[in-house]
Amino acid sequence: MSSPPAAPVHQPMIGIGLKVLSVIIFVGMQTALKTLGETIPAGQLVFFRSFFALVPVVIYLAYLGEFRTALRTDDIGGHFLRGIIGVTSMGLGFFALSRLPYPEWIAISYASPLLTVIFAALFLKETVRAYRWAAVLVGLFGILVVAAPNFTLTAEHADPDRAYGILASIGGAAFAAIAMIQVRRLVRKERTPTIVVYFSLTSSLVALSTIVFGWVWPNPAQLAALVISGLCGGVAQLLLTACYRYADTSTIAPFEYTSMLLAIAIGVQFFGETIQATTLIGAAIVIGSGVFIIYREHRLGIERGKARRVSSPQG
Repeated sequence: MSSPPAAPVHQPMIGIGLKVLSVIIFVGMQTALKTLGETIPAGQLVFFRSFFALVPVVIYLAYLGEFRTALRTDDIGGHFLRGIIGVTSMGLGFFALSRLPYPEWIAISYASPLLTVIFAALFLKETVRAYRWAAVLVGLFGILVVAAPNFTLTAEHADPDRAYGILASIGGAAFAAIAMIQVRRLVRKERTPTIVVYFSLTSSLVALSTIVFGWVWPNPAQLAALVISGLCGGVAQLLLTACYRYADTSTIAPFEYTSMLLAIAIGVQFFGETIQATTLIGAAIVIGSGVFIIYREHRLGIERGKARRVSSPQG
């Protein structure tokens, strides 16, 4: 049997901080992959992202002295399910990333935290207060402001390749939301290193099977981008998995939106993309909703502390 994980602690500010840091590193991973364009098959991207993610994970386990116990688990099926869902999400997302403008891809990917809030309320029975629902709805409006000018599904601008990218991005967002629900279930009884190790192993093996569909031999620059994407993915995955020990999924999920400003800056600086005014307005709306959630959780934390001080041990 595996050793029990540390019990989840309700400290939403820590959870939010870990989430934001993971988002920053994930953006670095996406940037590395975006530079590859359509030159590398999606399955090969998933393999490098997953396999080299094991490097920071192994270093982390060695530092903790827990390398030998990382594979001990009481829920191998749960890990395998999380891995399959995650691989599907990554494959669809990477396929879409190589075929869509960065702002459009980011906007569609933001469907994932919104779906996560809904799934958490429905399947995990997490309490989602009216304030958080309102913030999510405001964030959704901001996404629409950003995305509306970029969609190109009208008949006169039909582009099959881009249409496939849009469909893949939507599918990837849905699977990412499901993966986060599974992670939330796993952290109740499994340790963070165990979750991340099994995810990296499962996704590496599944992605390796796509070699039969044709991989390409990367040049030095492409290889560097692939390795960097994996290293960033491993670090970010550790942070992402850990953040769910400190706050509900529905609290943390909206902070995926903090990647918007980074995506705008990277799109302009590295990919020469023109950022429309609607993108800036939408980003402000989305991040504003996130700031409101931070404030609301801070106020609730103060109120909980006061209640604990005046309550009897039975509550």
